[in-house]
Amino acid sequence: MTPFDWQRILLDQFPLLFLLEAAMRALFAFVAVFAFLKVSGRRGIRQLSVFELVIILTLGSAAGDVSFYEDVPLLPVAAVFATLLGLYRLTVLLMTRNPRFGAWLEGKPVTIIRDGIYDLHSLDSHDISADEFFMELRQQGVEHLGQVRLGILETDGEVSLYFHDTAEVRPGLPVLPPEYRPEFRQAPASDMYACSRCGFPQALESQQKTPCPRCGNLGWCKALTTSRLR
Repeated sequence: MTPFDWQRILLDQFPLLFLLEAAMRALFAFVAVFAFLKVSGRRGIRQLSVFELVIILTLGSAAGDVSFYEDVPLLPVAAVFATLLGLYRLTVLLMTRNPRFGAWLEGKPVTIIRDGIYDLHSLDSHDISADEFFMELRQQGVEHLGQVRLGILETDGEVSLYFHDTAEVRPGLPVLPPEYRPEFRQAPASDMYACSRCGFPQALESQQKTPCPRCGNLGWCKALTTSRLR
């Protein structure tokens, strides 16, 4: 093999006219994927569930093969797309008629926050990263957990939030990046603090060192009480 052989790198043994065929194959793959998404309905172009993600990845694999490999004929790929569309429609129909099947396939919404405090069972069982979840909250204008009455992790990965009225906001764990919410094992001053793991609020005296009565965590952050800006 000759290094930097531009004929091999750019076209190898294929004739120049194969570039036109490759463009036609790419157009075929594009039209097939576009048609699949149009026929399957708007669910296909919103946030993807696990099932939809599997379908899209399978489509991408078939589209990539037919676009680049000269020995992949078009009709079998079209059959793959038709089969996937039929499977998608059948699965959606079963999910509509059998909620238990839909819940098994796509999962159920998970409650993450109740009255400004983390639901520890949900966090532990679903292996949710606190930093990643904090980012989601910040993007929806949340400054601390005390502003949130109910937080639900949807099956598509989105977070739905329901907020306390201004008068009902309670002390809560800040969701700011770590440099803006220092964590203490010993309270530096008498104030209201929130457990850095579960968000449980508790008044601590200066120099007091105590575990969280709810989860046993030793870290505390100064709780915030600010109302949410609408």
